[in-house]
Amino acid sequence: MMEDANNLNCAAFQAKLSELIGSDDNIADHPHIQSCARCRALLADLETIAEAARQLFPVVEPPDELWEHIESAIKSEQGSSDIG
Repeated sequence: MMEDANNLNCAAFQAKLSELIGSDDNIADHPHIQSCARCRALLADLETIAEAARQLFPVVEPPDELWEHIESAIKSEQGSSDIG
């Protein structure tokens, strides 16, 4: 994927941006980001938006007993359908 990364224009880079963001690669090290101020600014904006979204909707870990409650509800529902 990086063989012609130096030759990407902005449109081609931006088309691959979601794939790059989803990878474990450091996008800041990408040759196009290194050489293109406009795409660096776009990436900075996207990072700002992502951080704001994380603050608005923080990841909340479910309580430890949640799975037990779900499992119990399923068993209870299965038992009541066997009766009818």
